Amino acid sequence: MARTANDIRSTPSHVELDRIDRLLLDALQKNARISNKDLADHAGLAPSTCLERLRRLRERGVLRGFHASVDLTRLGRPTQAIIAIRLRVHDRSQIDAFYQHVIDIPESLAVFHVSGSDDYLIHCAVRDTAHLRALVLDLTARPEVDHVETRLVFDHVRKPVVEPLVE
Repeated sequence: MARTANDIRSTPSHVELDRIDRLLLDALQKNARISNKDLADHAGLAPSTCLERLRRLRERGVLRGFHASVDLTRLGRPTQAIIAIRLRVHDRSQIDAFYQHVIDIPESLAVFHVSGSDDYLIHCAVRDTAHLRALVLDLTARPEVDHVETRLVFDHVRKPVVEPLVE
């Protein structure tokens, strides 16, 4: 499910997690297909208690979904890039429209609204450099776009587990 600009503005703040929550999150990030029984055993819980813990983590917005990791090359999209975009004006309606546009294009993997000289960074995956060129030209043609800069990604590693920071 695609996130909208309103979803981002309404994201709740920090959620306190105990040791059991951290164990569950660690195990699920390593293997989202783990059975509830094995997850409960891992955390030292009864299966019904484990299900309740997971339900609460979802309700509090800590668990946002379970995702399959795909090989972009095998999907015919081996060329990755980061596209930096600077907008002409910073009108809320134009920002929201641009954000929704880049979220909706099939080539985008992630969209970052950032500070600094650029407004957005778009991580994308395409068939080849000709496809990348066409994508960049399409973005450049949008009336709200002032400047586009593209960087090829030679390698990409995603951490398998995001650990909560201890305060």
